[in-house]
Amino acid sequence: MSGHSKWETTKRQKAVVDAKRGAAFTKLGNMIAIAARRGTDPDMNPSLAMAIEKAKHANMPAANIQRAIDRVSDKNAAALEEITYEAYGPGGIGIIIETATDNRNRTLPDVKNTLAKNGGRIADAGSVLFQFDHLGVIHIDATGDDNLLTVLDAGAEDAVEEDGEIVAYTDMKDLHQVRQTIIDAGLKVSDAGLEYVGKNKVEISDKETAEKVMKLLNALDDMDDVTSVHTNADITADI
Repeated sequence: MSGHSKWETTKRQKAVVDAKRGAAFTKLGNMIAIAARRGTDPDMNPSLAMAIEKAKHANMPAANIQRAIDRVSDKNAAALEEITYEAYGPGGIGIIIETATDNRNRTLPDVKNTLAKNGGRIADAGSVLFQFDHLGVIHIDATGDDNLLTVLDAGAEDAVEEDGEIVAYTDMKDLHQVRQTIIDAGLKVSDAGLEYVGKNKVEISDKETAEKVMKLLNALDDMDDVTSVHTNADITADI
């Protein structure tokens, strides 16, 4: 399994900044509301538990978290639906755009417009998705061979050390269990969730193209309806 792309690292750093500004609360609230459909008790719903944990890390007020959960039973609340869009960007990169929206007639044109303004285009369903694996991804605040072995013994399918941390990959259904086993082993998990990971990376070594790619990915990520952006771009240019 190849390591995370420069965009994945930037996205996590950006999420921290957005959280400090409160800009992430809408996205986090949507993620909680979607997860709560599978059950409103986080002890019985691992997806909800992880969504709540992310919200707490972003200092989202408890009242906001509860309101997001309560949307499931609020008949007057606008219904949210999860829609995944596929796209191509500069340099031929593939992009997966996950959204949570109460109005798909607003979201699709907005996504298309953002792509068009930044050198990308929407793709037919299935034409990009096959280039990715949908996996559980766990970030662990640890380094070293011993800790890598601990993570693998916890059930991770693969694990790599990069940028001062260990990134573990799991089957989707095993994410919660592996995450908990890693925590029980005494390691600190900084983030965990489902991600689309490119099977084969598209190298972007040209600085100008790399800057266009990052501009597009940031623009998509800034959209209120977008919950996550994934790419198979391997940006090697120094930007």
